[in-house]
Amino acid sequence: MTTKDEAMKAVKTLLSYIEGEGKSDREGLMNTPKRVVESWDEIFAGYTMDAGELLDATFNAEGYEGIVLLRNIEFTSTCEHHLQPFNGRAHIAYIPVERIVGISKLARILELHARRLQNQERITKGIADDLERELKPLGSAVILEAAHGCMQCRGVAKQQAIMTTSAMNGVFFERSEARNELMKLIQQPPL
Repeated sequence: MTTKDEAMKAVKTLLSYIEGEGKSDREGLMNTPKRVVESWDEIFAGYTMDAGELLDATFNAEGYEGIVLLRNIEFTSTCEHHLQPFNGRAHIAYIPVERIVGISKLARILELHARRLQNQERITKGIADDLERELKPLGSAVILEAAHGCMQCRGVAKQQAIMTTSAMNGVFFERSEARNELMKLIQQPPL
């Protein structure tokens, strides 16, 4: 396993590449390797999280059979291809059978996946798979909308491009009525 010191040395090497040999020792960059590695510990905290533990705290659904939706959950992740940030909002829904999960757990399962080197498609599918495996709902749905730094600051440089991904399982996949109801709920005006 790579140590924190090795990671800081690697950042220093990258700074030398960017700034030029011998120029990365200036005052503003002296503590940058340490700050970068410490920020990465937070940014990539998803690797230390476990979906089973997060979604383990459930409650009796008490006969509730409707859609449970947490919408407009903001997130930031890091593109695994260019190490550029991407951010947006997520909508996470499920229809419980016997158990419901605390609403903060839906935001936390998003964080588990977003706080890793990622692509948007994998985050979307990973959340849906976790809901299916851990909650065994009648259906689950995950929709992510995000702007990608790798699209905005390099390459095609498109500032307004938004990528949308979705994963629909169970009744959300099988029944258009369930999908339509979900989309109406997502599109409701903010409070």
